[in-house]
Amino acid sequence: MWGDGMKDKVVIDWDEEQKKIEEEYKKKLADLKKARQENEIVDKVLTRGILSTLVLAIIEDEPSNGNEISIKVSEITGGAWQPSTGGIYPILKKHEKAGYIKGEWDDPEKRTKKIHTITEKGKEEVKMQKSLLTTSLRKTVSMLNDILKVIQ
Repeated sequence: MWGDGMKDKVVIDWDEEQKKIEEEYKKKLADLKKARQENEIVDKVLTRGILSTLVLAIIEDEPSNGNEISIKVSEITGGAWQPSTGGIYPILKKHEKAGYIKGEWDDPEKRTKKIHTITEKGKEEVKMQKSLLTTSLRKTVSMLNDILKVIQ
């Protein structure tokens, strides 16, 4: 009654297929968690050690608001790092309080966008910070290259 068509049929063990899918999902989820943890570590290092100077350097180059600074950092790093504005705004407040930048609302009544410009004091500060950071980053890159030689 069924003829030769039965020879072409494949029996699928759906329980086994589901187990395979679940294992693939678990592996991909673990990989994502690991990547996120690595990104968090890098973000902490960059935020604590570099972002303050980078914010001043960006504002020195062009008056900006917090969101624009976040986007600019992402552009500088090829999308590898985009700090949250929640991490940028405290830095802006700190620099403003220190007199390194001056913030003015684009519309004083709406107060939606605060544009920051660098002050003369800020220009002196960013020059000194860039010099210190450049030296530190060069040493760090050299050390990391040495470590890569050992682990590769």
